[in-house]
Amino acid sequence: MSNTRSLALTALLALALSLPACAQAEAPSAPATPAASASPAAEAPAVEIRTQRVEYIHNGQVLEGYLAYNPALSSLRPGVLVIHEWTGINPYIESRARQLAEMGYVAFAPDIYGKGVRPQPPAAAQEAGKYYGDRELAKGRLTAGLNVLREQNNVDPERLAAIGYCFGGTMALELARSGADLQGFVSFHGGLNPTENEGRNIQGKVLVLHGANDPFVSQESIDGFKAEMNTGNVDWQMVYYSGAVHAFTNPDSGNDNSTGAAYNADADRRSWEAMKSFFAEIF
Repeated sequence: MSNTRSLALTALLALALSLPACAQAEAPSAPATPAASASPAAEAPAVEIRTQRVEYIHNGQVLEGYLAYNPALSSLRPGVLVIHEWTGINPYIESRARQLAEMGYVAFAPDIYGKGVRPQPPAAAQEAGKYYGDRELAKGRLTAGLNVLREQNNVDPERLAAIGYCFGGTMALELARSGADLQGFVSFHGGLNPTENEGRNIQGKVLVLHGANDPFVSQESIDGFKAEMNTGNVDWQMVYYSGAVHAFTNPDSGNDNSTGAAYNADADRRSWEAMKSFFAEIF
């Protein structure tokens, strides 16, 4: 295992042990009423969105993803994979999928862990660690979810992207490194976990949205990621948000930056707008 990947796992364990705010942010509690107009959720138009649980299987493991789309749209739509945080699919991730559906995309949140596997910290770190440690398993689960999205009869298979939050942001980059034929990959406050030369496998454009004060992503990891992208001739962007730490898009993360994870309304809004501009470019 590379030094930067070892550092990523160390940071993951530190996060589990020291961040009750993150535990609250990623717990599958009932959806909260949107609290502030600064959150992108407030932007969504009032349209009827259809959602459903989708069961599928990877290597004998039953998985249960979450699909969201606007049934009133008759043309083929771009598809977006929405990869969950380290606690699995939860109301926060489901709300992001619905936001994307309200924008006209078909959104699918793949289940990386398995049906009913929704761990809370510190167990969430152990579960996520399985996929950091077994990259082939992670890529297999990601590809299985991508296939579900691609096979939807309202999805344009030539217009696909993946986004992810925290653990899911890391997984979006892993999917990119697998050579998946998508137009774009977006990581919201995810780990970077750079490799020496796998950037050359990346087929689409990459957008990393990063809290400038995130204590769980080292400068060594950032430098390694930049080198990987440049060596692979990837079309990539990395946007830093001042004053933002880890989990800055989740309103339930609290407002105490000293914990290492906290909501930042400006960074939430700006990062969502950056993703929208990115999608306008790739689609």
